[in-house]
Parts: sequence; structure tokens; C-alpha cells
Amino acid sequence: MTDQAELESLRAEVRAWMEANAPRGWRDASRTQEDFVATQRAWFAKLVEGGYAIPHWPAGYPGGGRSLAEQKVIYEELARVDAPRLLLSFVSTYHAFATLHECASPEQKARYMPRILEGETWCQGFSEPGAGSDLAALKCKAVREVRDGKEVYVVNGQKIWSTMAQFADMCLLLVRTSSDGPKQAGITYLLMDMKSPGVTVSPIHQIQGDEEFAEIFLDNVVIPVEQRVGEEGKGWAVAQATLASERGLTLMELAYRMRGALSRVTELIRDNGLDNDAGVLRDLGSLVTQVDATCAIADQFLDNRIKGIERVGDASIVKNSYSRALRAYSLLGVRLGGMAEQYVKPITFGDLNTGNWMADFMNSYAWTIAGGSEEVQRNIIAERMLDMPREPKGWTL
Repeated sequence: MTDQAELESLRAEVRAWMEANAPRGWRDASRTQEDFVATQRAWFAKLVEGGYAIPHWPAGYPGGGRSLAEQKVIYEELARVDAPRLLLSFVSTYHAFATLHECASPEQKARYMPRILEGETWCQGFSEPGAGSDLAALKCKAVREVRDGKEVYVVNGQKIWSTMAQFADMCLLLVRTSSDGPKQAGITYLLMDMKSPGVTVSPIHQIQGDEEFAEIFLDNVVIPVEQRVGEEGKGWAVAQATLASERGLTLMELAYRMRGALSRVTELIRDNGLDNDAGVLRDLGSLVTQVDATCAIADQFLDNRIKGIERVGDASIVKNSYSRALRAYSLLGVRLGGMAEQYVKPITFGDLNTGNWMADFMNSYAWTIAGGSEEVQRNIIAERMLDMPREPKGWTL
């Protein structure tokens, strides 16, 4: 357990480093995807150099081996200076790391983990047009063959909602290698080179102007068997390690970033001469209370995890609290900005609290779905925490 004096010393160290190294004016410099990618890569490299990019990785990696309390300090300071979120490398440092660390062979770890720190970008090929909430229904097919004396998988199918796949070097890929038995039993987990022949990536243009997601089309893509993680047909268990990696600290960081972004609301109030409007001040107070409550819920979640008493469903509470606060934050900005905020201005790619209020508002609805929809999270809370009965399945004739 890290004591309070050590945490305050770490905070002073991180704050001084952030003040000296955090990029300034990065929002204005990220108006195109090309600029966004350049900013993301440069900032990730700088954080790796400083030892603050991967505090959740084990000791032995640059800046790894931090306690949860220490990780919280680092993320609070990142939010305080409004540094860019590591969106481009998020899948690499969380999903790919967790999968490799927990499930990969020693050879796979030695090959890929250092490359992540060198800037290799990963994406996730899980969801399909007919397999989103019910991921086990995926149909992307892999057939095992021998080609040129080597065992390979030949993959055909489609993936969708893959975050920033258009910039990725590697992909965490779920495929179906068997249709026998339960749906989960026929799923295999592969590591795919995005430059492989037969891989086509098509960005999805979103309503607010961003292209955060993409479709991946796979046409006879050849993947060596040695790039399989775990046993054939046991990929579902591996996928759980991937999916569990994004909860907790990520949401805590987002909550603290939104608290810092409240200054954009107060600036909007001041700029529109609404400082003495009782109704506006009431709405601002309500929003501040909601954001503070979300931060407190995230703090409690982290405290439970540090003490080893985290419950199934705790992360779902944080997720729903954050997505609702984000919607309230952006909606108030749209309302206060009047007609000037009723259209989408040039966006800051990949960010959530930009002050581009209509883009933020439309993007906030994606967060009620991303990482598990509100309905799914409420079911988890009801069934796993409150011991309420499961929803009855629909009648069939």
C-alpha cells in the first residue's frame, strides 16, 4: 500500500513533468485526422520516455509496476493539464497488453510487447454486423490449412466498429473455427497483421464528422497458426481478458477530464452574459453536482479494487454514471450556446469534451452504447448485484 506522503511526492513529480512536457494547443492542431495521428504518436512516445504511458503494466517496463493509487494520481494529473487522451494507443496498451500478458506464449510476449512501446498500433476485430451485444454469434470463418509446408488459418468475413483500425498495424481477431457445440466453443483468437493481403479497412463516417470507427473486410487472409493465442476453440476465454482491461481507471480518467472541462461551460455562461440568470446557475449547479458524483463513484470503485472488495457490477455503475453525466454536460452547452451552437464546427478528432457543443452532444450518445450499452449495464447491476431475477426470454411458437 502506497502511503499518502509517497502519493503527494509522486503528484508533485508528475505535475512538474506535465507542466514541462504536455503539448499546448493540441486541440487546434488536431483538426484533421493526419494531424491527430501525428499528435497522438508524438505524445505517446513522450509519455513512454517519461515513464507515464503504461503505469498499469508490470514492473520491468518503463514506468510499470505502479499501484492503483499511484495510477490514479497520474491520470488525475493528465486530466488536470488537459493533455491528449491516448486514443490511438488505447487498444494497444490496454486490450493488446492484457491479452498478451495473461494469455500469450512467451515468444508472443517477447515479440509484441516491446513493439507496442515503440509505437505499434493495435485494433480490435470482435464485433460483426450480426454479432455485437451477442458477440458469441460471430461468423467470421477461419479454416486451418497447410500452405508451403506451414500450418495457417485462412480467414473470411467482416468486422465492424473497430476503433481506428485504419491506422492499425495489428489486430486482435476473433474467428469461428467450428460450429459444433455451444457458440462460444468454436471461437479462436488470432493476432493478425493488418498489412496482410486480403485485409481491407473502410472508415465509418460518424454523424458529428469523426471517423473513429472502421469496418474490416477479410478475403482469404492467411494467418500463421503460431499467431493464435491459446488453444483452438478456446478463444472465448481469451477474449474475456481483453474485454476486462478497459474498465475502471479509464472511466475514472474520463470523469476527471469532464470535471476539468466544466470550465468550458462557465466560459460559455460568461460569454453569453448569463452570469446572473438564476435558471442557468441552477442548471450549472445540477451539472457540477452530477459530475462530482460521477467522480466520487469512480473513486469508490478504485478504492474497492485497491482493497480487493470490488464487486461484479461496480464498473457498470461507473459506466452508466459517466455516460449520463457526459450527455448532461454536452446538452447544457448546446442549450446555453443558442443558435451559434446548433451546428457542428470543425471537430477535434477523438475527443469528448471539446466545447464544440453539438459534436460533443451527438458523440455523447455513442457512450451510452460503447463498452456495453446502458441497458446491458443495468441488467448486470440488477442481476449480479441486486439478485433480481433474469429477464424472461421471449415466447416462441
